[in-house]
Amino acid sequence: MAMSDSVLIIDDSDAVRERIIKTLESFDLFARYYEAEDGLEGFKKLLSSPVDIILCDLEMPRIDGFKFLSMLKSRPDLQDVPVIILTGMNDRELKIKGLEQGASDYITKPFDPEELVARVKVHLKIKHLQDDLKRSNELLLELSNTDHLTGLFNRRYLMEALDKELQRCVRKDGYLSLIIMDIDHFKLVNDNYGHLQGDVVLQKVALNLQKELRSYDIAARYGGEEFVAVLPDATLKEAIYVADRVRLSIQGVRFSGSLAPLSITVSLGVATFPAKECSSVDGIIKLADDALYRAKANGRNRVEFVE
Repeated sequence: MAMSDSVLIIDDSDAVRERIIKTLESFDLFARYYEAEDGLEGFKKLLSSPVDIILCDLEMPRIDGFKFLSMLKSRPDLQDVPVIILTGMNDRELKIKGLEQGASDYITKPFDPEELVARVKVHLKIKHLQDDLKRSNELLLELSNTDHLTGLFNRRYLMEALDKELQRCVRKDGYLSLIIMDIDHFKLVNDNYGHLQGDVVLQKVALNLQKELRSYDIAARYGGEEFVAVLPDATLKEAIYVADRVRLSIQGVRFSGSLAPLSITVSLGVATFPAKECSSVDGIIKLADDALYRAKANGRNRVEFVE
């Protein structure tokens, strides 16, 4: 068990709470102990200090154990916390009702110290496994959405996000701008310095792109040396301004080591939705891509846009 665990004990009897705490302390199970005299006080404590496990008496004045369980149910962030209910010797109906209402287990009062500790340990272990699983799932989701080299979003995530933003834009009658950016003469970087150094350049470009965007803009690696930025609620004028800031930022990048002689530039194409002949994600990408093509054709290291 992790020594950072915490427990909340809800019981209207001071003596019962004290006995439970003494028992648990003797097994070194928890770093922090919280107490409450009824369900309401317990619920308030939970909101300010989340815990790993709850021991809760069923019969209490004001807010009893059942009401407390239903209050827990209303909070998604507290639903995973195991609750062990404390009941009198012969309350078979109450035990069953408590378990049906979402309790994880029950202990009969007067309780046997070793049984109490054994049950608490089991539910702590389950809670830890659940927490680990949640963390792994979050990590997997992050990995599936991320370009592993640059840390930006990948193409798959970009297309989903762009689709969502476009729908939102149509609903709210707003703007959505898109910048497509390409590193100029990147093939020469790979040819002259090798692919590992090419990767360093891509990472540096990604970093500078991200730095110039707002926290809710989306930056993604679109392919090889191509990057895309999605700017919700940005007009064409604002997006052109951002694109030029990105261009200047990357033009100013200095490298060290074997890349020291290198300076790089990027070409950028900007398009904003709503626009003529454009009603879809593919449409706006094509417009920005055409603008990027013009930026290349007109001498690179520049921003072109679609009126």
